[in-house]
Amino acid sequence: MARRKKVYEGKAKILYEGPEPGTLIQYFKDDATAFNAQKVEVIEGKGVLNNRLSEFFMQGLNDIGVPTHFIRRINMREQLIRQVEMIPLEVVVRNIAAGSLSKRLGIDEGTALPRPIVEFYYKDDKLGDPLVAEEHIIAFGWATQQDLDDIVALALRVNDFLSGVMIGVGIRLVDFKIEVGRIWDNDYQRIVVADEISPDSCRLWDIKTGQKLDKDVFRRDLGSLAEAYSEVARRLGVLPSVAPAVTKPTLIN
Repeated sequence: MARRKKVYEGKAKILYEGPEPGTLIQYFKDDATAFNAQKVEVIEGKGVLNNRLSEFFMQGLNDIGVPTHFIRRINMREQLIRQVEMIPLEVVVRNIAAGSLSKRLGIDEGTALPRPIVEFYYKDDKLGDPLVAEEHIIAFGWATQQDLDDIVALALRVNDFLSGVMIGVGIRLVDFKIEVGRIWDNDYQRIVVADEISPDSCRLWDIKTGQKLDKDVFRRDLGSLAEAYSEVARRLGVLPSVAPAVTKPTLIN
C-alpha cells in the first residue's frame, strides 16, 4: 500500500492518511522510550511485536462488543484504523500497586488493591502527563460527565477482558493504560478504545516467578525487552513457537 501523507508522529508510532476517508494507517516503530523520552533506544523487532499484540487485543475486544478504532492489520508493522476525535487523557486501570501509585501513596509494590482503580492523566508531554481529577476534566472541557461515565465503564470492561486473557497464559495484569476517542455516527457519539494495547502500555508479571514482561524491563534495565515481549506473544499464540505445531497454522502476512 502506497504511503500517504504523515498525519502525526509520536514516540512509538506514526499515523498516515488512510486509503479511505475516516481511516488512518498506524505504523509501529522500534523506538523504546521511558521517563518522558529521557531514555531512548531502538529495539529491533519491537514494532512488529507491538503491532501483532495490539491487533490481538483490539480484535478480541471488538469480538466481545467493546468498541475500538481497529479495523484490520495491513502488514507486520501497520494497521488500518478508524480516525477518531482523541480525548486528551491517559486512562490507567490498576489491579496491583506498582509504579507511580506505589511512590505516591507509599504502598509496597505488588500489593493487591481492594478493587480496580481508574485514574486519569492529562496527556501533555511538556507537563509530564499529570494526574488529574474528574473535576479538572469537566471544568476544562476535555470530556463531559457522560463521557467519563462511559470511559470508566469501557476501561473496566477492557480490564476484565485483559485480566482473563492473561491469567489463562500465566501472566498477572498489574495495570494498563489506554487512550480513548470519540467516533460520530451521524449525531450519535461513541467512546472507543484507541492508540494501542501492548506490553508498552501494560504491566505484566509472570504469576509464578514475578518476572516482569513489560516496559519495566527497559525502564529498570532488567534484561532484553524484545525477549520479554516475545514471551508474551508466544504465550498468547501470536508468534509461532520454537517447535512449529502441526495442528495450528502460523500467522503470516
